[in-house]
Amino acid sequence: MIPPRLTLLALAVAGCSLTAAQEPPVKIEEVTIIGSKAQARRITGSAHYIGEEQLREFSYSDIQRIAREVPGVSLQIEDGYGLRPNISIRGVATERSGRITLLEDNVLIAPAPYSAPSAYYFPTAGRMSAVEVLKGPAAITQGPYTIGGALNMVSTPIPNAWSGNVQTEIGDDATSRTHVFFGGRNESGFGLLLEAHQWDSDGFQDIDRSGKDTGLDVTDYTLKLSYAPQDSAHALMLKLQDATQDSNQSYLGLTDNDFERDAYRRYGLSALDNIHTEHEQQILQYRFAASDSLDFSATLYNNEHARNWFKTEGIDFDGSANAQEFSRTSWANVIAAANAGVGLGGLAAADLQAILDGELDTPSGSLQLRANDREYYSRGLQMAVNWQAQLGGVQHDLEIGLRIHEDEEDRLQRNSTYSQVGGELRLDDLGILGNAGNRVQRAQALSLHIHDQINFGNWTVSPGLRLEDIEQERERYSDGELRTFRDRRENATRVWLPGVGFLYQVTDSLALVGGVHKGFTAPSNAPGVEEEVAINYEFGLRFDRPSLSAELMAFYSDYDNLLGECTASSGSDCTIGDAFNGDAAKVAGVEFLLSTDLVTGGNFRMPFSLSATYLEGEFGTDIADTDFFGDVSAGDPIPYLPEAQARASLGWIFADLSTYLSVSYVDEVCVRASCGLFEKTDASLTVDVSANYSVNDALTLFARVENLSATEDIMGRQPYGARPNKVRTSALGLRWNF
Repeated sequence: MIPPRLTLLALAVAGCSLTAAQEPPVKIEEVTIIGSKAQARRITGSAHYIGEEQLREFSYSDIQRIAREVPGVSLQIEDGYGLRPNISIRGVATERSGRITLLEDNVLIAPAPYSAPSAYYFPTAGRMSAVEVLKGPAAITQGPYTIGGALNMVSTPIPNAWSGNVQTEIGDDATSRTHVFFGGRNESGFGLLLEAHQWDSDGFQDIDRSGKDTGLDVTDYTLKLSYAPQDSAHALMLKLQDATQDSNQSYLGLTDNDFERDAYRRYGLSALDNIHTEHEQQILQYRFAASDSLDFSATLYNNEHARNWFKTEGIDFDGSANAQEFSRTSWANVIAAANAGVGLGGLAAADLQAILDGELDTPSGSLQLRANDREYYSRGLQMAVNWQAQLGGVQHDLEIGLRIHEDEEDRLQRNSTYSQVGGELRLDDLGILGNAGNRVQRAQALSLHIHDQINFGNWTVSPGLRLEDIEQERERYSDGELRTFRDRRENATRVWLPGVGFLYQVTDSLALVGGVHKGFTAPSNAPGVEEEVAINYEFGLRFDRPSLSAELMAFYSDYDNLLGECTASSGSDCTIGDAFNGDAAKVAGVEFLLSTDLVTGGNFRMPFSLSATYLEGEFGTDIADTDFFGDVSAGDPIPYLPEAQARASLGWIFADLSTYLSVSYVDEVCVRASCGLFEKTDASLTVDVSANYSVNDALTLFARVENLSATEDIMGRQPYGARPNKVRTSALGLRWNF
């Protein structure tokens, strides 16, 4: 295998050896939903576009820091790098971003969007050219998750002229990142893009009694080929993408006392925790422009993802004869008991702490480590027809879309048992393959949407209708016995989702925006579990001038049924894969976005932006004690919804030097509906700064400091214990265009 950095260097050298071609033919690749900030302002609903220039202000590699720029987006921090982010839009569940529609280049990108939507794979944000977020009625063209909305990541486009770019940086914790791409188009209509992205770090946490780091090694390669002759109405594009990740991440957090003493400590019990993933994507796209007003596109896609997350799951205080007979107490219960200062499993609180500290040996076979080995695929065909027409003096922009999709998750997991002896982990029983999960779950779905943007006078009205027709099934096999049939369950859902949005242009600068739509979250394959449905309303004002743009939106989501699904990352004592009806609930909020130049003059200006969100979410009914939601009373808060959050950014741009200051605030949140002691996170204020200096037209130097004030806050408590924000981290780098 060619070393990644040699590949990066080869791409750069290859780019320097080629000269620019003449003006290329017009490209007609379809990878965006919004397309630009200007287009976002014309959409009858809340839509946001973060383009390449804005992304380069801080050159983040963490999607969580990027997403904070969008009002209405909430986050549950887990690893500090955004490797597997937990993103919520307008109050939907944050866990593994499983309640929003995730796309790359307008193609579903979660490993199995219907049968297992948790985003254990997330595209590398550092290689993206834009990020788009749609909310409210604007998201009806995307699915299947339409209550909160959709997040689309736009990959590097094929350049019009032969050119390339190298961006490389180094930073604290032996962190380095290099992104290289080269490509272009020739006169005959052939286009090419070669791209590589390499990201390494030793991590910002330290594992007790271990020389192992807590970092990551992420490698991405992308190849794009296109053919769009100058005088032809036809175009083809092929995208091949390959990504691997190896990171020493754990589900095991800290007790509050240990967090206060050292927020960046990791217990030695998690020393073996590691996740390795492999992801492949193939996309073939065809587009036919029948006329200036009518075009057709078809996209054939295939995503394959494999992961094995080896992580500590729990403890059996009495020990066990073997991995098959293990009686697990989750680390969540151990952490909770240690926090409360009470005993558990016949051990005093001091003994629990001694186990966490590595000062107390455990019986043979008492610690469970699980190889969470899973394979996924997600494939399908999506087609769309776009027609623009003037009918009776009214302008219509009609889109009809169809997607035929199937996906699958195949679990073949192994439990092994260890013991802690002298502070080190010792293998006692490797276990039998399949003893921790031996099942296949799959889904088939047909989606159809019709959306019309109607313009007349000062009005734009956008009625739409979406159909989701889903069949799901799960087959389980006997534990420890490869593919010996055990049981089967299935669930089917068909739902029609209407919606309408409007925009009224009061003046050239001021518009009223609003709408209502029926939102939907696909249920699991558990029988008797209903789909998550909510009626969603939004109304607001949009102001747009060259010197000032602002948006104020209020929204309300009225849930018939709030859905909960048990996963390992939820940290709940429930059977993985089971789902729970949360009954009625409501989420209401206000979103505000402002962008302006405080000072302008000559070659100096001070851009300022502010994004703020106020959220209220609560259960509407009493729910008897469940393994997932707990004991819920009407009025209890929905977990992980911050009441207030905001991000302000101030720039100082003079000639070839630009600097930016970003201040983000997020309220404390309840991690359980009961919101008791040790069930809240900290309110947190984070300050980032960056600087960019253009040496010449081709070369830019940049620097960045994240968490400048070195705050140490509890940002999450799931799955097992308190988790910190990222430590103060600095980086230096350069961008070179050739």
